[in-house]
Amino acid sequence: MGKLFGTDGIRGIANEYPMTPEMAVKIGKSVALKFKKEGDYSSIIIGRDTRLSGNMIEYGLVSGICAMGIDVLLAEVIPTPGVAFLTSSLKANLGIVVSASHNPFYDNGIKLFNSDGYKLSDKEEAEIEYLIFNNNQLFNNISSNNIGYVHVIDNALTRYSNFLKSTLSNKLSFKGIKIAIDCSNGATFKIAPALFADLGADVEPINITPDGKNINENCGSEHTESLVKKVLGIKADIGIAFDGDGDRLVAIDENGNILSGDKILAISAIIMKGKGVLANNHVVSTVMSNMGLVSLFKEKGINHTMSQVGDRYVMQEMIKNGAKLGGEDSGHIIFSDYQTTGDGILTALKLIQFMKEESKPLSELGKIMTVYPQVLMNIDVSRKPDINDFPELADAVKHVENILGEKGRVLIRYSGTQPLCRVMVEGQSPGETEKLCGFLADKVKEYIG
Repeated sequence: MGKLFGTDGIRGIANEYPMTPEMAVKIGKSVALKFKKEGDYSSIIIGRDTRLSGNMIEYGLVSGICAMGIDVLLAEVIPTPGVAFLTSSLKANLGIVVSASHNPFYDNGIKLFNSDGYKLSDKEEAEIEYLIFNNNQLFNNISSNNIGYVHVIDNALTRYSNFLKSTLSNKLSFKGIKIAIDCSNGATFKIAPALFADLGADVEPINITPDGKNINENCGSEHTESLVKKVLGIKADIGIAFDGDGDRLVAIDENGNILSGDKILAISAIIMKGKGVLANNHVVSTVMSNMGLVSLFKEKGINHTMSQVGDRYVMQEMIKNGAKLGGEDSGHIIFSDYQTTGDGILTALKLIQFMKEESKPLSELGKIMTVYPQVLMNIDVSRKPDINDFPELADAVKHVENILGEKGRVLIRYSGTQPLCRVMVEGQSPGETEKLCGFLADKVKEYIG
């Protein structure tokens, strides 16, 4: 039995294992079997982003689910957090998103949400994997007169949009705010420009013409160059960039400076603490968070926990610590008073709300946190052996840590969604940090790559 699930669901190159139509049918059958409620009506919601292979994977899932006697509710093109919301609000047994998030168009993936809108636990994923690889006998008793129907949720985007608006005060208007929006030719291309315009903002969207192959292509949260140019060109108050499935946000201030997830988390935490609404005075981030964030929370007396990478692990830590705010530097931010997962549009709404309430430009709010120089290098790998099995690499890491002292840190980890090993070094000097990161990246290539 192989390992299918990574950091965020199942992911791979479309039309290659495991992202094939045949596997989609097996996955559909397996999740239907696991989440079907005997004697009760059962339904599963499926949404997708705009990539070319979306329909192919979606139809495979639909076939497998219907074969097990469960109805499918199609949300069609919708951001990932929209599926999380709909799954809970429509009381479906499961929510599925067909998306590879920020990856190129030729990749695709499958993300799963339980009936409450939360991503699945490792245990649940392992149970699904078992069914996928051991399903022949389990599926033999399905009757030919017990096949599921397929329904399209006509107002899926409207439902999600109304939910997002409900997270703001009824009296709050974005009138007078000029916003540049980069939709990454992805799942936010319809809903985001319309929503911010409905709230009164002057909206200038870019990358809203998906063709199946241009999702995330030199645009969105991973490639902000065109958005920075747009913000400066139209003198926008803020630029907001989503990834392909809309669960991440990267912001651009009015001067063209980039605010990643850590800065957005810092702004949110300080303002929420000032209002007395930072639950348990606690924030959760991941091991990839910048040391500047750690230093800020220590200075401001905010309790801070780090989880492993992945917004579902952030959410688990938030529940464990009674926190209502958490996120990743990549731009997944969770406001759990409203949402069960990272939500790029919700995060943008909250960030603009903070700008309005504080009567400060985004550049001023962003000064709250000093970002330590950080260098991240990705090394292609064909395998993922335990990093601890290489004492020579451990010695190299120790050498770098001794140089950095308490003013820096090292993190080496595999990507959970791609064949990459990530080497991250933080320090006080940009030049030294880059040099040390390059040194470790060469060691990873030598021993692993």
